[in-house]
Amino acid sequence: MHPFRQHIEEIISLTDHEFDYILSHFEQVKKRKHQYILQEGEIAKKEYWIINGCLKSCFFDEKGKEHILQFGMENWWITDYESFIKQTPSKISIDCIENSELLYITYENREKLTTEMHKMERFWAKKSKYGRIALQNRILSLLKNSSKERYQLLLEQYPKLFQRVPKKLIAAYLGVSRETLSRLNS
Repeated sequence: MHPFRQHIEEIISLTDHEFDYILSHFEQVKKRKHQYILQEGEIAKKEYWIINGCLKSCFFDEKGKEHILQFGMENWWITDYESFIKQTPSKISIDCIENSELLYITYENREKLTTEMHKMERFWAKKSKYGRIALQNRILSLLKNSSKERYQLLLEQYPKLFQRVPKKLIAAYLGVSRETLSRLNS
């Protein structure tokens, strides 16, 4: 079974014809390590589903310090959702930590599929709910947990991330210095 179909069918069931129709609205693209799929200030025209690889969404503050909002790995979706939905300039950049293979859908094609197929409307509604839950948990963790607790939680939830992502990026995600991360790791 196609991995994308398997991903969708975790939420909704599809006929072969429905899946083929959905897939016809997506394009596949390969990106190299360090290649951007979106840069701050651009309008996010695409939403990406990660076939394989690892990406990060981030922004740089006025002092040039990188802050990582999200990592994305296989079977995850990534874009700047505010920019994608409102078609306004992006506040973040998204680039590849590894060579990556992605499927993407344009905003217009997503709206078309949502209008034509109630199943896909349900799919994206449920994915949005899961995304809000993950975002809420991330914010709560940043507000209430110590850096050690945030580190342990990330390690428990995504152990493979630590083998794929440089320590300086893990530190930027956790909101700590690289030195602090080294102490948390020992």
